[in-house]
Amino acid sequence: MAPRHAIYPDASARHALYDQHGYSPAVRSGDLLFVSGQVGSREDGSPEVTYPGQVERAFKNLAAVLEAAGCSFDDIIDVTTFHTDPEAQLPALMPVKERYFPSRPFPAWTAVGVTWLAGFDLEIKVIARIPGA
Repeated sequence: MAPRHAIYPDASARHALYDQHGYSPAVRSGDLLFVSGQVGSREDGSPEVTYPGQVERAFKNLAAVLEAAGCSFDDIIDVTTFHTDPEAQLPALMPVKERYFPSRPFPAWTAVGVTWLAGFDLEIKVIARIPGA
């Protein structure tokens, strides 16, 4: 089995969240990157106030983790999103999703409705292939 290596983005203030809860933002194993659920948290760990703000911030946080591993959105194979109110939230999510994934082939995607996300309304978890690995 390939050893695993933790990947941390440059934003050091958010590192306290990972340490506090005992997980890594992402783990590289071989040529695969497994990114933990990213939420719309500011640098201090607090959530963006609005749902659209959380969506934008979650995608930016995801981009930072991908970049730290040498990846981009083009390298994503699988996406899982968690939503506290999917029916009401998907119309606000879709335009942002389309900006980050503008063309085919799209990654596999599973959206899950949940009742609790620790004060957040969206969480994005992905698996990516690391280019050149």
